[in-house]
Amino acid sequence: MIWDPVHAGKRHGREPGDPTSVCGIGFADRGTKPEGREVPTNGRGKSDSLVVPKKLPNKAADEVAEGVEGRGLAKGNSREDGVFRTQSREDTKAGLERVRKAAERDGRQRFTALLHHVYDVERLRAAYRALNPKAAAGIDGETWKHYGEKLEENLQDLSDRLRRGAYRASPVRRAYITKADGRQRPLGVPVLEDKIVQRAVVGVLNAIFETEFVGFSYGFRPGKSPHLALDALATGILTRKVNWVLDADIRSFFDTLDRRWLVEFLEHRVGDRRVIRLVKKWLAAGVLEGGEWRQTEAGTVQGGSISPLLANVYLHYVFDTWVGRWRKRQAKGDVIVVRFADDFVVGFEHRADAEQMLAELKERFQKFGLALHSEKTRLIEFGRQAAEERERRGEGKPETFDFLGFTHICGKTRSGRFTVVRQTMRKRLAAKLKAVKTVLRRRLNEPIPALGGYLRAVMTGHMNYYAVPFNIRAIQRFRNGLVLVWRKTLSRRSQTARVKWDRMKELARRWIPPARICHLSMNT
Repeated sequence: MIWDPVHAGKRHGREPGDPTSVCGIGFADRGTKPEGREVPTNGRGKSDSLVVPKKLPNKAADEVAEGVEGRGLAKGNSREDGVFRTQSREDTKAGLERVRKAAERDGRQRFTALLHHVYDVERLRAAYRALNPKAAAGIDGETWKHYGEKLEENLQDLSDRLRRGAYRASPVRRAYITKADGRQRPLGVPVLEDKIVQRAVVGVLNAIFETEFVGFSYGFRPGKSPHLALDALATGILTRKVNWVLDADIRSFFDTLDRRWLVEFLEHRVGDRRVIRLVKKWLAAGVLEGGEWRQTEAGTVQGGSISPLLANVYLHYVFDTWVGRWRKRQAKGDVIVVRFADDFVVGFEHRADAEQMLAELKERFQKFGLALHSEKTRLIEFGRQAAEERERRGEGKPETFDFLGFTHICGKTRSGRFTVVRQTMRKRLAAKLKAVKTVLRRRLNEPIPALGGYLRAVMTGHMNYYAVPFNIRAIQRFRNGLVLVWRKTLSRRSQTARVKWDRMKELARRWIPPARICHLSMNT
């Protein structure tokens, strides 16, 4: 007999030539045909499938007069009772779970058959539904609502193009948002179909790389919220011998990362060239700004669903694995690390360790096309012992540092124990109040309930993130700012009378929630 990869692939719903197993996990180091063994084909009279009788017996089982004989499986083939014959939702989840378990078993395994997980219609549908319906449209103007009017037809067409290799990535539309320091952050707005496919790819690659990412990496990962990163940092400072803190920020990380290194890092675990080509298409799509298309030679555009994962993969190999080895082999004292996307904080017991690592980290980043931000990267004295030493020397409290929107301060509890106090960054608070003021001016003549509902949502969202222990004063200060801005806005409706404070207090009581702590962290 002859090994026929076409029929072998079709039997399990794969493309011709895919060296995969039934569960869709490919192995780069294994051949598709075992040595010294012939593989049966679907030749004439040698079907690998069961033949089901079409004519049923006309009597009870004990009195069959015209029984019809079916044909069993070909010799050597076992029944596949546990394998789904169609790509159902359960089969999709089970397939990725098998990928995850295989990645967890062997950290060096490369997966050669992943694309069928991406173009699965059920996965594309889930990716579409996970998108923000109100998100801005890309250069084609396609909106979430309009695309959903013929959702099944559009998803089937997208799936077919992905399977055939006919899918093409579109340039992203350049947009800018104002940062807390007044600078402009460039963002890219992909077209809707690119968002769908990127989210589907993220779901597949997460099954592989989530088994490899280290514990101190918190940026844009499932189940890894900013509050967990903040709690991990506070707990590390409180429980370990931390006297020095390196507060670091990578300069223009998303715009400067080396794409060749990025592809090489992905290929450590992804052996499916079709998935790698998808990533390359998005990287090479370019940006459209002011009606002109521009090719980008480095970096990955912020704003796409794939960008956070690519950033984590890049920094996993450039920073996470390196710093993990460094603190085990070269550090003389305790070292803690917390990274969220391109922002990270490293705590040290000894200053010599901190200075040595900072020097070596600069060389490491330079090799991979990265650089630390000179203005945002600082080595400061911080921690329990640091506070005691500075007080003994008469130098006052240790310096503070900012991380994930909070200013971290060396403080004390009511009982006098050392703790890490986190307060809302003043720049963030002022920038948010300024943004609210702009919105209220634009909605000046809307009814009171409409403006009150907006301010209630703003206050609730602010507390959902910033309402941590020891930050109640900043929360109250933000609420007072909202009340003041609203009063000024309402007073502009009339040229002769301002809103009195009695009236304003009643509106604030009704519409703006009172300040309270929403999060209980590990260091309370």
